[in-house]
Amino acid sequence: MGTGQNIPKRGGNMNKILIANRGEIAVRIIRACKEMNIKTVAVYSDVDKDCMHTRLADESICIGPANSNKSYLNLKNIIEAAHVTGADGIHPGFGFLSEHSRFAKICEESNIKFIGPSYKVIESMGNKSNAKEMMKSAGIPVIPGSNGSIKNLATAIKVAKTIGYPVMLKASNRWWW
Repeated sequence: MGTGQNIPKRGGNMNKILIANRGEIAVRIIRACKEMNIKTVAVYSDVDKDCMHTRLADESICIGPANSNKSYLNLKNIIEAAHVTGADGIHPGFGFLSEHSRFAKICEESNIKFIGPSYKVIESMGNKSNAKEMMKSAGIPVIPGSNGSIKNLATAIKVAKTIGYPVMLKASNRWWW
């Protein structure tokens, strides 16, 4: 695709995107933004200061110490970094904040575009039992399994015998948010 010099800007009204992630995913987002002529801001923790994503971005800003709870998961610091740098949007990458409905809502309330699903969609799909019921009610085929959450081992064994082995148990909701 070349250097991106002849690629028209396709970012709508987005002029600058803050990437709220690190490593390879941040590098990929930065490269995609460059192809679309969109400026980028890399965030980093103290120990990530010299990582590739901080060197490739147009700007970089420290959001806290090495502990990810105090940096990459620190909602206040990331929103402040977006405001300080004049970012129009925040791309969460994957992991960290990509499925964090409260963060998506805070972005919306702060007039910053969250590049991903709306907080309402994240809330709906974050609970796997609810998401499965939504799919069923919309007529979308789902993988065979329990009807609703399983509360104990005896029920899990009964359901497993009904649907057949092998089975996979999956948490229905993210408990750490």
